Amino acid sequence: MSAARRVRLLCIHKFTAQKQMNLTSMTEIPPLAFTKEINILHKAKECNGVKASIDTSKPNPNEVEFDNLYLDMNGIIHPCTHPEDKPAPKNEDEMMVAIFEYIDRIFNIVRPRRLLYMAIDGVAPRAKMNQQRSRRFRASKEGMEAAEEKQKIRQEILAKGGILPPEEVKERFDSNCITPGTEFMDNLAKCLRYYIADRLNSDPGWKNLTVILSDASAPGEGEHKIMDYIRRQRAQPNHDPNTHHCLCGADADLIMLGLATHEPNFTIIREEFKPNKPKPCALCNQMGHEVKDCQGLPREKQGKHDQFADSLPTSEQEFIFIRLCVLREYLERELTMASLPFTFDFERSVDDWVFMCFFVGNDFLPHLPSLEIREGAIDRLVNIYKNVVHKTGGYLTESGFVNLQRVQMIMLAVGEVEDSIFKKRKDDDDNFKRRQKEKKKRMKRDHPAFIPGGQFSPQALGNRSSPQAISNPRQAAYEMRMHDRPNSTTSSPNTSLNSDGSPSPAGGIKRKAEDSDSEPEPEDNIRLWETGWKQRYYKNKFDVDASDEKFRRKVVQSYVEGLCWVLRYYYQGCASWNWYYPFHYAPFASDFDGIADMPSDFEKGSKPFKPLEQLMGVFPAASGNFLPPSWRKLMTDPESSIIDFYPEDFAIDLNGKKYAWQGVALLPFVDERRLRAALEEVYPDLTPEENRRNSLGGDVLFVGKHHPLCDFIVEQYKSKNTEPVDIPPELCHGIQGKLTLNENAVLPDQTVESPVPMLRDLTQNSAVSISFKDPQFDEDFVFKATVLPGAKKPPPVLKPGDWEKNNNDGRPWRPQLGFNRDRKPVHLDQSAFRTLGHTMPRERGMPGMYANAVPLGAYGSPYSRPLLSGQQQIPKLLSNLRPQDTWRGPTPLFQQTPQRTAGAAPLLAWNRVLPSQSQYQPGQYQGLGGPMSYPQRPEDRMDRGRQAYGPGRPYPLPPPSGRYSWN
Repeated sequence: MSAARRVRLLCIHKFTAQKQMNLTSMTEIPPLAFTKEINILHKAKECNGVKASIDTSKPNPNEVEFDNLYLDMNGIIHPCTHPEDKPAPKNEDEMMVAIFEYIDRIFNIVRPRRLLYMAIDGVAPRAKMNQQRSRRFRASKEGMEAAEEKQKIRQEILAKGGILPPEEVKERFDSNCITPGTEFMDNLAKCLRYYIADRLNSDPGWKNLTVILSDASAPGEGEHKIMDYIRRQRAQPNHDPNTHHCLCGADADLIMLGLATHEPNFTIIREEFKPNKPKPCALCNQMGHEVKDCQGLPREKQGKHDQFADSLPTSEQEFIFIRLCVLREYLERELTMASLPFTFDFERSVDDWVFMCFFVGNDFLPHLPSLEIREGAIDRLVNIYKNVVHKTGGYLTESGFVNLQRVQMIMLAVGEVEDSIFKKRKDDDDNFKRRQKEKKKRMKRDHPAFIPGGQFSPQALGNRSSPQAISNPRQAAYEMRMHDRPNSTTSSPNTSLNSDGSPSPAGGIKRKAEDSDSEPEPEDNIRLWETGWKQRYYKNKFDVDASDEKFRRKVVQSYVEGLCWVLRYYYQGCASWNWYYPFHYAPFASDFDGIADMPSDFEKGSKPFKPLEQLMGVFPAASGNFLPPSWRKLMTDPESSIIDFYPEDFAIDLNGKKYAWQGVALLPFVDERRLRAALEEVYPDLTPEENRRNSLGGDVLFVGKHHPLCDFIVEQYKSKNTEPVDIPPELCHGIQGKLTLNENAVLPDQTVESPVPMLRDLTQNSAVSISFKDPQFDEDFVFKATVLPGAKKPPPVLKPGDWEKNNNDGRPWRPQLGFNRDRKPVHLDQSAFRTLGHTMPRERGMPGMYANAVPLGAYGSPYSRPLLSGQQQIPKLLSNLRPQDTWRGPTPLFQQTPQRTAGAAPLLAWNRVLPSQSQYQPGQYQGLGGPMSYPQRPEDRMDRGRQAYGPGRPYPLPPPSGRYSWN
């Protein structure tokens, strides 16, 4: 399988995670580019109800040490503020604590030794604001529609006599507030400053760490602020070329950004996506159905501990590493070309590969109509590239700058096969529909005509859950008796009856759309597979004739400018804050004739929007409550000069797709000049606090008292030196930049007040903060996209047999556990399984060491399960702990060191860490519900090839003990 296909599937994996749709499996993702974190040692230990944090100063159990950890904070903020797989936090304070816990979890896994860089999205370039505007308008529209639909269904159910819990009076959290300039983002910055100070004071793993916080006041997207930092540090003479970077984020473009750095040791950590997670109904809070299918039926009691029946199945989020050094090995094999008329340079070919991926879509440009990532567009581009590169005379790009003459040759080669691409797409779509139709017919034919429900419903073998009790057993029995009688008419629970007992015609059930052989689809007026497709495309999408050469030239020129802008953005930084692509659709590849002479320069000295100005550019009127009153009025007042920027409703063009979220939101583009002219009249209405939030800020650097740079920073405050000073690189792991005194600094021996009421103030603070600015360069300076001198190439991971493993030999794909490919998993023998079976409580809702219940969190998590009366916190069998280890909690049986005879194999590296846990007890967040903790997941504590052992199920014996030998 090609490296391009592997990354393509990863991109799809990312997109499906956003929409919770399992469009592809992970079986085709390269098995060695992904590594699953060993999270057995990443959980806080518990003893007698007291949690003790993990000592992250100990070696990383993944058998790899990272130098720098970068957090793309928006990928953390969103799941913590409005999670999809657990109850949402009740208020803003709970959201902040959830963010703290998430960062702790990532830190426990990665354990950086030099730098922690936390970057929140600031004001984005104008090219990105168009996408932000589309997302926020969509979110507002979908949220309002969902609320209206929910209320409508609720009224219908109550009118029919259904039973629903009382409607909770709760203000809907508007995720649009996660935008620079809002009070929420300002409060988040304060909370993160407090969190950093607390960790520097209490956590041994933060002892010598440099922490940089780039909050929402600093302009730029979070991931690009991180890349800009890396580029500027790489250009310094004191930079370590063998720094091991780890970037946390879920966006697929992080792979391209990581490759663009040309750092030999670059790893991405992201959440492991698990589709089809169960969600409760938003009306009745019961599992098993959605809002549209809710009938308002009372919930039947299920099992002994019924209070847990409809609680969410909670489990700790698992993470995977994406090792770009392994991906580079795949790319090197894929892109290496022989007999070139010029010297082959792998680094340059990687840059060309990154550039070609832009054609299938990114955050700033729509993808070309003929290049769909799900149709193997990247593979097609790579094949064309390898065929044409012999004629181009060189590479397409160099350090972020594009050679348009060579790109033209590639695009025209794509244009030659556009017609066949469209016809093949139509054939594939028709074949897929035919197979789906045949599958439905087979299922309908093989499906039983009648399946009883409730206690009479068939149960899968091995399913030990109690069947749902039926509400009318007489009716169910009557239906079962009458079903096989000829000319019998059975009535379902949803069928109304006349007084004589006959079915009422008015109560009949209409045939559902999904039961029909064909589903209605939106009309496709373009018909790219038929002759005349270009004429129809430009007429429908741009409302111009295809013969209008001047307009087509304008569209192509704008797209070419976009390609140059995006590549420059990835390799050099933002070339222009004002440029954007002014169309909703892309041109065809065959239209790229004559682009070699098109200009690709951008205006210099452009400035970003201010935070409140960006809010006016991306927010719908429904989110105007985050803006000052006079600014908000511009969104709703019919007499406003910019009222056309804020339509109450807008069209969504499916553009050949099936779902609305895949379509194009046809929103008007914001005219910057008109917007600024309208805002000039309301700027005087801003309060001092609003003016502060509307100003652009910078980064802040934090260190603890043990850091070599601490005394240097303290001296700057004592001397009250207002001039920027250079960081001595020998005191800060080679990091360079300028330091300036901060007005709201965290200073030693000064109390750091907690912005979260449930958390304590830091009365004995020893951390210090100061403003930080990256090294500055001339505007024309070019950062070289190459491997730095002195960089050591990581040892190769792939073996000859790995190139042939296309589908993991037919087995379900699972990420490698840890970074050591040759790790030998430790297994339990039969006696250990019997011990677990006799020791651990089996009843539902009795969480033991391997329970699936969530410990009570720092803010009294509503989905936590309390201990039952008489239940032991720790089984007696596991209570024989050494006194010095009692604070850590018991060691699970499968982590205990077995007695070995002479000649036994040595302990694995991750087992050797356990006996040497430090007695250092860092400070804990003490919330309303007790110490903060992470949800426990039984699978994480077991061998990854075993069945999870939780309450409510027996513990089957393993195969003969010879298979589970310790030696």
